[in-house]
Amino acid sequence: MFDDDDLEAVRSGRERWARETLEPTLERHGERQERFATVSNHEVERLYTPDDIADLEYDEDLGFPGEPPYTRGPYPTMYRGRTWTMRQFAGFGTAEETNERFQYLIEEGQTGLSTAFDMPSLMGLDSDHPMSEGEVGKEGVAVDTLRDMEILFDGIDIGDVSTSFTINPSAPVIYAMYVALADQQGVPRGELRGTLQNDMLKEFIAQKEWVIPPEPSLAVVTDTIEFAADETPQFHPISISGYHIREAGSTAAQEAAFTLANGFAYVEDCLERGLDVDDVGPLLSFFFNSHNSIFEEVAKFRAARRVYARVMEDRYDATKPESTRLKFHTQTAGQSLTAQQPLNNIVRVTIQALAGVLGGTQSLHTNSFDEALALPSEKAVRVALRTQQIIAEESGAADIVDPMGGSFAIEALTNEMDDEITAYLEEIDELGDGSIRDGVLTGITDGYFQREIGDASYEYQQRVERGEETVVGVNAYTIAEDTAPDILQVDETTRDRQLERLESVKAERDDDAVSARLEALSEAIASGENVMPPIIDAVKAYATMGEIMQVFEDHHGAYQEQVSPV
Repeated sequence: MFDDDDLEAVRSGRERWARETLEPTLERHGERQERFATVSNHEVERLYTPDDIADLEYDEDLGFPGEPPYTRGPYPTMYRGRTWTMRQFAGFGTAEETNERFQYLIEEGQTGLSTAFDMPSLMGLDSDHPMSEGEVGKEGVAVDTLRDMEILFDGIDIGDVSTSFTINPSAPVIYAMYVALADQQGVPRGELRGTLQNDMLKEFIAQKEWVIPPEPSLAVVTDTIEFAADETPQFHPISISGYHIREAGSTAAQEAAFTLANGFAYVEDCLERGLDVDDVGPLLSFFFNSHNSIFEEVAKFRAARRVYARVMEDRYDATKPESTRLKFHTQTAGQSLTAQQPLNNIVRVTIQALAGVLGGTQSLHTNSFDEALALPSEKAVRVALRTQQIIAEESGAADIVDPMGGSFAIEALTNEMDDEITAYLEEIDELGDGSIRDGVLTGITDGYFQREIGDASYEYQQRVERGEETVVGVNAYTIAEDTAPDILQVDETTRDRQLERLESVKAERDDDAVSARLEALSEAIASGENVMPPIIDAVKAYATMGEIMQVFEDHHGAYQEQVSPV
């Protein structure tokens, strides 16, 4: 980008500036601290110049939006064409209550639905299971059967709305219910739009929600991808998620690297199944966290797109643009929210949301200011949605494609992030003796990922406790009497109402048909057939979530983590 004479002039000018301008200022006033670093503890320079990006090749490293390597954005017009999808996470109590919240958010201008499930549903348990007691409807909506899905989307044409489902071990059952609901509503399967999280590898790495062991879990994920390629090509059957890796305490580079590694592991498993990379690639979507260090986050998003495009093309021979174009959803950082002075969270979320937009996200969830205390209240979720709308409509951030591109600091940080991500991918590849898939599975069982994330999380907390990392309202700028917002209270009758519906469904259904379809699912698992068709048949017969997941557990056993010592 700059010739040798230009760079020599910059170096000479910087030396003069440091000598004549900077040093006298430092002698008189100094700086606030000796070291400046991001949330990930990545030290940043005082000043960046063209010399910091001297090796940058414009065509190879940046290019133009909508063209490889997509550093500057996956689409040519970005938000000048249409803004990102505003997809607020919602779900609590019963299907009726969550349906009301969905309708409210649509009326307030939300452009996509995102569904939160309660812990029993996430773990593949029915609401009447002994382990579900005290958890039904508490952190998301309870879904036991297709009847709940019917009520959840009552009055909503799922052919007109894009819906995201944040669920993993029991994701195939929720996917089956949504397909069955489309069949009921007369919506062609090929018109279904949305995203299923369905990322089991990151569950074993970070979030720790599972039913069966890693390898059979991976096989079921591949079943959903294979089924979607044929039946629901506009619906993303997986959202490869770094969000929970970051929430567990990883650095930004670890989040991006481990997420991309999981993505490539799914690609390799699909290729082993005999699928074509250019059939699989367009179905993949990703999900990242956006934290407080705005420039680090922008660099992370840009570098992730570049690395993904490079690996998909060079390693897996992808040729379609849709296969090399990284598309992702962003959620602001839940771990950054504080219970102290909760209104401060509005500012944190705004900064994080802006980072996602400046980094080129395709959809965005902004956390509500009261989420460190409870599920978001209606008032708080409206403020969170308005935050996105103000960024889109008033800030001008959506008017320029890749507005941070060309900044010496951003380009230098993007290059550094690229190098760190690539180094991690090479390490994981070595763990698998040349297979990223095997490297990820090995890294799960021998504790590699857990150790890397645990070390980063511990180091961050130590910095907070030493006061090196300022958390406003927690270890600085505290107040004696804190604010206490009104928080959402889940109706204590939720469990009783949910159990009544579940009992009613069981009383009305054809038990022989349920048994036959669960047996068909068992036979499909035993023979290695794709499990999605028999799961869809089972949910249409109103088999429960727990009954279906029990079939998988009967075949593969329940997984218990056994991390090897260092």
